[in-house]
Amino acid sequence: MSSTSTARRGGRLTYAVLALAVLVSAFPLYWSLVAASRSNADLARPMPSLLPGPRLLVNLQAVLDEADIGKALLNSLIVSGAITVGTVLCSTLAGFAFAKLRFRGRGALLSAVVASMMIPPQLGVIPLFMLIVELHWVNQLQAVVLPGLVSAFGVFFMRQYLAQSLPDELIEAARVDGASYARVFWSIVVPVARPAMAVLGLLTFMTAWNDFFWPVVALSSSEPTVQVALRQLGGGYVHDQSVIMAGTLLGTLPVLLVFGLLGRQIVGGIMQGAVKG
Repeated sequence: MSSTSTARRGGRLTYAVLALAVLVSAFPLYWSLVAASRSNADLARPMPSLLPGPRLLVNLQAVLDEADIGKALLNSLIVSGAITVGTVLCSTLAGFAFAKLRFRGRGALLSAVVASMMIPPQLGVIPLFMLIVELHWVNQLQAVVLPGLVSAFGVFFMRQYLAQSLPDELIEAARVDGASYARVFWSIVVPVARPAMAVLGLLTFMTAWNDFFWPVVALSSSEPTVQVALRQLGGGYVHDQSVIMAGTLLGTLPVLLVFGLLGRQIVGGIMQGAVKG
């Protein structure tokens, strides 16, 4: 058997495995669309249909009637967007400092940041709630935004990326030319770190968008995020799963949109990290 035939079969097998992986990964989203377009009785059948039904608009209207989903989407966009911008900016600044600047206690501070990742976030709920009560922030969006403006994972992630991707010679040359550290950060660090910032931005946005535990503690049904509003759907003695899935599908669309906007940067960042590794 020639090497060309072997390579061709290997290529076909690779594409077959990739196609199977795509189908398996995309099926939950497709099933959400199917469930959102069917009735609750259709979903309760032993063998429910795998094709979309005619009730998508009806179920979406039920979502709008049962919960203030428009306000919830706006609140989630504000919260997730603010947390994403703050986390990316603060993590890049801190990552640059830990990766390239020399100062006393750098190793101890970095160890403390990494060690904080091992602390379960549930342990901080009670003191954090007591703090927002003292600040009169209960049922206000800043109570959800401010605790998430920086993350230990983001700092460590940006530190590791900049330590490998940013040459010391660039910083030294800029400093010799008289550039301040602020100018070095905006003119040199940010362009180099853009792929990693896109990856961190998407991960942060998804985490903030899907967060349920802290928003349900700090906010009420009058000022909900998407995840808080979704728990109001399909109420009654028998939960209407089709309405719940319609709300879930509606709440997933912004995440897909963000991935579509940042997809090229994310893939570029992953490939650049793989090549450097």
